[in-house]
Amino acid sequence: MESQEEKPTIYTMENKPIVTCAGDQGLFTSLYTSLAQQLPREPMEWRRTYGRAPKMIHLEANFVQFKEELIPKDGNKALLTFPFLHIYWTDCCDTEAYKSSVKEDMMRWQNSLRTHSSADWVIIVVESSDMRKKNKTNILPRSSIVDKIRSDFCNKQNDRCVVLSDPLKDSPRSQESWNSLLLKLRTLLLMSFTKNLGRFEDDMRTLREKRTQPGWSFCEYFMVQEELAFVFEMLQQFEDALVQYDELDALFTQYVLNFGAGDTANWLGSFCAPVRSWSGLLLRRPIDMEKRDGIQRGEASLLDLRSYLFSRQCTLLIFLQRPWEVTQRALELLHNCIQELRLLEVSVLEGALDCWVFLSCLEVLHRIESCCDQAQLAANSAHTVGLWAYATDKLKSLGELCGLVSCKGPTSEDLNRTVDVLAGLGDERPETANSLQSPYKKLKEALSSVEAFERHYLELSHAAMEMYRAIGRLRSARLVGKSLAEFYMRKEDPERAEVFLQEALKSYVSEGWSFPVTHTRKQLAECQKLLGRTVDSLQTSALLAGDANLTKEERTRFCQDVLTFAGKPGNPSPAGSAKAILSMGVFAQLTRLQFHPASASVHSGAVLQVELTLRCLMPMSVHVQELAISIHFDLEQGGFQGRAKGGPRQSSSGTIDLDLGGSTTGRPSSLTVSPPLEMDEIHDRSPSDNSLTSAGVVCKNAHLVIRRHDSNSPQDTPNCASPSPVTLKEGAQMLRVRDLTLAPGDNSVLLTAPSEQPGSYTLRQLCATVGQVHFVLPHIYPSIQYDIYSQEPQLTVEPLSEPLLAGLPQMVKFTLLTGHYAVKRGDALQLSNSDTMPILASSSCTARISNTTAAMADGVLSIQSSGKVTSISLPPTPPYHTMEFQLEVLCIIPTGPDRPTTERLTNGEVRHRPRSYSHPDTLMTAVDQRLSIDCPWSIYSTLLALTFYIPFKTKHSLLSAGNRKYIQVFVNNVSHSDFTLADVKLAEQQHASLELLSLNAAAKQLLCSKHSVFCLWEVKWKDGLSSCVQCVFSANFSPPGQDAASFKPFHYQFLLERVPTLYSVTADILPPAGEQHCRSGSLCGLEVCITRLSEPTEGEMSDENKTDADGLRTTKLMYEVADSNSNWAVCGKSSGMVTMPLATSSAHKVHIEVMPLFAGHLPFPKIQVLKYLPHNAAVAIQPDPDSLVENDSLSLLDKMLDEQADTASLRSRGSVHSLGGVGDQQQRGVAMPRLEPFSPGQVFNRSLVSQVLVLPATDDHIMEVNAT
Repeated sequence: MESQEEKPTIYTMENKPIVTCAGDQGLFTSLYTSLAQQLPREPMEWRRTYGRAPKMIHLEANFVQFKEELIPKDGNKALLTFPFLHIYWTDCCDTEAYKSSVKEDMMRWQNSLRTHSSADWVIIVVESSDMRKKNKTNILPRSSIVDKIRSDFCNKQNDRCVVLSDPLKDSPRSQESWNSLLLKLRTLLLMSFTKNLGRFEDDMRTLREKRTQPGWSFCEYFMVQEELAFVFEMLQQFEDALVQYDELDALFTQYVLNFGAGDTANWLGSFCAPVRSWSGLLLRRPIDMEKRDGIQRGEASLLDLRSYLFSRQCTLLIFLQRPWEVTQRALELLHNCIQELRLLEVSVLEGALDCWVFLSCLEVLHRIESCCDQAQLAANSAHTVGLWAYATDKLKSLGELCGLVSCKGPTSEDLNRTVDVLAGLGDERPETANSLQSPYKKLKEALSSVEAFERHYLELSHAAMEMYRAIGRLRSARLVGKSLAEFYMRKEDPERAEVFLQEALKSYVSEGWSFPVTHTRKQLAECQKLLGRTVDSLQTSALLAGDANLTKEERTRFCQDVLTFAGKPGNPSPAGSAKAILSMGVFAQLTRLQFHPASASVHSGAVLQVELTLRCLMPMSVHVQELAISIHFDLEQGGFQGRAKGGPRQSSSGTIDLDLGGSTTGRPSSLTVSPPLEMDEIHDRSPSDNSLTSAGVVCKNAHLVIRRHDSNSPQDTPNCASPSPVTLKEGAQMLRVRDLTLAPGDNSVLLTAPSEQPGSYTLRQLCATVGQVHFVLPHIYPSIQYDIYSQEPQLTVEPLSEPLLAGLPQMVKFTLLTGHYAVKRGDALQLSNSDTMPILASSSCTARISNTTAAMADGVLSIQSSGKVTSISLPPTPPYHTMEFQLEVLCIIPTGPDRPTTERLTNGEVRHRPRSYSHPDTLMTAVDQRLSIDCPWSIYSTLLALTFYIPFKTKHSLLSAGNRKYIQVFVNNVSHSDFTLADVKLAEQQHASLELLSLNAAAKQLLCSKHSVFCLWEVKWKDGLSSCVQCVFSANFSPPGQDAASFKPFHYQFLLERVPTLYSVTADILPPAGEQHCRSGSLCGLEVCITRLSEPTEGEMSDENKTDADGLRTTKLMYEVADSNSNWAVCGKSSGMVTMPLATSSAHKVHIEVMPLFAGHLPFPKIQVLKYLPHNAAVAIQPDPDSLVENDSLSLLDKMLDEQADTASLRSRGSVHSLGGVGDQQQRGVAMPRLEPFSPGQVFNRSLVSQVLVLPATDDHIMEVNAT
């Protein structure tokens, strides 16, 4: 226990909550050790206000003797000196002693607490068995003393009196008593903390809300909130303590920013005082009491406040084991302090801030090194490297200020400045006095001499670069290297400086930092001049001359340096050559290339010009002695059509836009020429129904397009300080132009390409010669080529208009590309054509002769025709010209049936197809006509084919009305043109007794597109009608509005077979007996009469028919009655066989019972008559499908042939006898009878459209009525 005279120690890390002890001090002294050790052993849950998360804390206490002076008066907000709990100790067990002294002492103690409104107290009564034995006669039971104390002092708070039994003994009862006491003390302490801290926070919050009132002081508020931070630190709640300092940091920063924006605060005036001391951060003390006293008095400067605040944050972060956050916060602090000093317009000695930053960086690094081992420092160098680099930069600034960088050494003025800077450091602090590597000693040593400064600066620079490289931050390492290069340049050591400048320039170019690129190039140009590297210096000067970041005067100066060298004859280069070869990208850019003509392909000997668009980067006009493009010749790639590679870059106008391979501003586009995207489409289909579920595009060369360009990768671009070596290639064939002037900006240059030898010419290298300097573009990308070709003559024949219509004169266009052949006078084309396609040509016509640019002249063709050969004499035509002329041809429409022609397929198989065939794209029938042409420039014949289309589709049909016959011809116009039909005729070629009577009225008819015309003739005969009739349909047609001479004939031949009518079928329906009309549901009689109308034909006579007893030839017919409309029900026999004599007018009647199913005018049932051919009859070559009978009916049909048995089936929809194929019967090897239908017109059904009246059946209707 502390003595009575000792004051509580505040502001140290060992602070503990104060607990006062009154009463028996000897008793407490005997128990102090046990109490102090056992109190913090068990944690307690601390539930705070405002919804903050509960925490587990270990409570400790600083027990001091009770004095009334320790109780805080009104207005005292110090928490560290605030007693959180008051304890009264007593071991009184004697009633008299309690009444005489203890009670009065307790009353004075409690009155003092009540006077100062302190309600956090507890009375501890210690009970010992030894005391009871000594005063056995005068003591009362323990419960009596405790009860008296509770009744006297704890009326409503009985828990404020605690009993501790036998505290010095090791017994279960004693341990239980200790546990109860410790729990009560922890609970009361925690309650006091919560209450008093909550009251303190409310007061602090009220004070912060008054910050807008006049007279409010940040320093006073700082001390109040820091008091709260001290309490949290005392309770080992370092995170909460850090929050308090962060809030103070943020509040002060906001006031400084507001001050910069014009919102001033009166208390900020003390921080605007000039800075007198810049000794840096002090992180080796837990609390810098000197700076804290300055803040409390309101005399601290901005640097003092920031230093003290950061030192407290650093201490707490170290306790929280977050040392790497200290480095991050330190960098932010150092940068922000400099900005805050500028915002507050604080007067600072030049170099003072550099000293403060340098010392602070090293102090933070030393503090981190003291709490971490070397392995941790190496693994976390990414957190500390920023401080190393910042310290290096500030040391360099101090060296420049104090004249320690120049080779001449510091001047007297520099020495005075050094003394002033060091004076602000003050004396070295006691904490670092014994350290040989303290920041204070390092700074004083570095500023003491040039050699010491160089040693320290190089040590820091290399350490920072090594750390940056170790963590992969190459750009930052090169930035430090650039600063080191500037140091070497001041030391007049350009050889070392060049290495660092080259590395820095790579990073700037790769990242596209245009202004750093320009600045570094200027330094590099100066370095290269000092080293005597002429070519590199010229390259860099040319780049700077085209740099838009420089002023025009600077660019002109660098350009003049290049032109001065170029104008000096015999300037030796380092390689011994008299000329310097530089990259074209530093001088000009090839932006566009255009061919004239645009196809980039001409014949040998023609003129091909290449127009270049050069963007000159120089700030002034430059005279170029020669501009040349070297070309590569390839004989094998020469062809008919020239081309320029580069894919979509070339437009139809022959223009190729080139990607800019270099730029002077250091933009990212200047890095390299990115490869073109190779895109492809992808489809995702469902595996079940193959339906498209998704579609997209994918880049096939994404690994080339999307890739990281590392700073270490070589740069093949003129933007780098050391581009790839450029080699000038001399070629035998080149495109040249001499003596031209390139003005700044775009310039158009026209060059003539060599075109003597056929082949492919690829543009390889572009070179511009300016005096002794060659600017060379080593590769023109994309690869561009033009073709010189030697073309063979070509003859093409094509329709003048599509489609070619057969039957009408059509114009055909002949196009002759002469190629390398010159058509001489007397040269002729020999055309061999077929009889079906004559050439309708006059004796002469005009041919148009032209070249690729414009028409030249018209020539006269001489045409001579003899039979199938037509000779066309051509006019003289120069090589590589086009001759065009037109001929009129006529394709005769085929009149007869199509005859198959043969053609051989690619596999050698002979394929048969008709000359006329249907084209899949149109309804018209196509006819191919072949044409053979013999040309004077070739020993081989040229075979050509022209496709004509027949505009009509024609069909015919035979119509019958008893014995009368009619022929109908159907003409359909399937073309897209209208025609006029005239002189429509039908003729029969074999029978003179046959007469065709036309029933067509109009002489001329308009047949529109997609429309039809029907023509009808009645057939008349005298001696007899032949079974076969050969007919020819003819008509003349022409487009509408033409005269009679323009009509062309059209013929259509067809053959009619089985023309005569053999049988007539007559039917009649009879009502039931006694009825006048038929009724539905009643049986009626159907009488069918089959009558022979003509004599037997030749075909019937040749058939194997039976002969009856009278010598008449007969044939068997099968009839069938069926109703497909379900109007009739056939009862009983519905089909059967009849034997018909072949004599004229012979008849056979059949009676069938039918039942009408509906009432009304019902059409007669369908009656069908078929030929029955026995099993020994000849098989037709192509049997009609309708003549087949079912196999399952044949046996029944054969069995009942003589009995004429019916099928004994009731059929309402008719029966089918077209069954079983003949081919199937023959394949089974069994000869079976069959049915064969008659041809159209051989059987005439007179009752086909007859109807009969059917009355409804008589019904008796019964109506049921329910009455309720």
